[in-house]
Amino acid sequence: MKSVNDKLVSENCNKSCFELFGYDLMVDTNKKVWLIEVNTNPCLEESSNLLKGYIPRMLDDLFKLTIDT
Repeated sequence: MKSVNDKLVSENCNKSCFELFGYDLMVDTNKKVWLIEVNTNPCLEESSNLLKGYIPRMLDDLFKLTIDT
């Protein structure tokens, strides 16, 4: 998280804005999770049946967390 702190904290952003980040993770054979990279412009293409289920749900949850009161 320290490596992307400047992207996460912005002086220009107020309480009425948000941004979606894409976190790429890898799990090794010992079930340890490794952060590979953080994308400021993640792909939202529904290129598989799995993503066709996950992406709309993720976006719905994103808006519920940020817009719905």
